[in-house]
This record gives sequence, structure tokens and C-alpha cells, in this order.
Amino acid sequence: MKEQIYTIPVVDAFNEDSECAICTLERKLEDQYIEYFLGPSLMEPDCRIETNEKGFCTRHFELLYNRQENRLGLGLIVDTHLQEQNKELKKMYSKKISYIQKESETTLVKSISNKLTSKKTSTEKFVENMVQELASLEKKCMICGKMSYTMERYIDVIFYLWFKEREFRDLFNNNKGFCLVHFRQLLESMGKYLNSRDMAIFADNLLKMQLKNMERVQQEVNWFTEKFDYRNNDAPWGNSKDALPRSIQKITGYCNLK
Repeated sequence: MKEQIYTIPVVDAFNEDSECAICTLERKLEDQYIEYFLGPSLMEPDCRIETNEKGFCTRHFELLYNRQENRLGLGLIVDTHLQEQNKELKKMYSKKISYIQKESETTLVKSISNKLTSKKTSTEKFVENMVQELASLEKKCMICGKMSYTMERYIDVIFYLWFKEREFRDLFNNNKGFCLVHFRQLLESMGKYLNSRDMAIFADNLLKMQLKNMERVQQEVNWFTEKFDYRNNDAPWGNSKDALPRSIQKITGYCNLK
């Protein structure tokens, strides 16, 4: 199989023994971005402008902090991110402060009267806009955004290699299947990359492999539970000792189980 710089991560992931090669790609990519944002990104002005605007989701703030590496760098990111958000919130408030204060002095009778009409007060409009702004911020994350883009490129490569490289197709078909999240993603992506004939070929291969491995995992976790029966004390574990975390990953995708 001819290796290109963009195919190496995909082929390496499929060569690893895991319940989902795409989860392996995702985990490695996430680690790379965690290291990047705790290091080189701090010296890149354009990147700092973006982190000031978007910040990170809960998961990635947790991973950045729990690394316990370059806490000063993370502190600087959080500091300037908060400065940016405070500036935006103050700007929104300052535009409406006179209306809000005026409405706060409205008599009770008028307030009740306003409630009976369909017309929204300036305060109600302001609160709605503020909620939308905060909801939008919650959906932004520098790492999620970069990962989503790169993972889409990895899916591109998977479909390309499956049809162009027989060696990769054999590697793909002999894998342990995928987590349900990435199984869905592969199914969704077929229409983007494949004509009707190729879709049928790929779907047939994918479904056979996925169903076979879903049954395997279920049987392994079932034996894990059966081993708690005293009558099975002396029976061998087989592949079931770690079946519980593997089966959870098969359902949910990449996750940090301890």
C-alpha cells in the first residue's frame, strides 16, 4: 500500500487493536490539540484572537487543566478569554441599560398590563438576546472545531483507501468494527462519497463486519457478568476481563473510563 502523509494516521489507527479505529484517530488527534493549545498556540496572535472569542467546551477545559502542564499558559488563555467575554457582555448591557432601568421603575399596574399584551418589553428583548449570545458561546470550542474538520478529512481518506487500496480494504474488513457513533458517521457519509453501486458494496461489507463484532462484544460482556456467579469461579475469563469498558466504548464512542 502506498503511504502518503495524509494516509499514515488512518492506516496506523486501523493497524491498532481497538474496538473502533476511528476512536483511536479521535483520541490521538485530541491529544495533539491539547498539547498544541498548552504550547505553540500561545505564541500565535491569530490563534489567541480565536481562543479569546470561542474558548473551549467543558470537556476540553477539563482536559487542558487536568494535564497540569503549563498552568501559566492556560491561565493566560482564560484571562484574555474572560476579558473578551466581559467586554461583549458589558457592550450589550450598556446599549440597553437606560431602557432596563426605566422599566424597573414601572408601576405594578402597568407591568401587569404589559404582560397582557403580546408586545415584548426592552428588558425581555435584551434577556432573549443575552441568552442567545451565551447559548452560542456554549457551542463554541476551539478544539472541537479543529477536531471536527480534521476528522472529516480522515473519513475522506478512509473511503478513498477502501476503494483504491486492496490492502487497506482487507485491513478495514478485518477490524473489530466501530463504535455506534462512528458507525453512524460512516453510514451518513456514504451518500457524499459513493455512487449507488459502490454504496451497496461498502454497506454490505460494513454491516457484516459491524454486526459480527457487536455480537462478539455483547457475548464478551455477558460472560463478564456470568463470571460473578460462583459456579463459574474456575472457568476461564477469555476476553471478558475488560469487556465492560470496551462494550461501553462500543456504544458511546471514545471516552475516558477509569
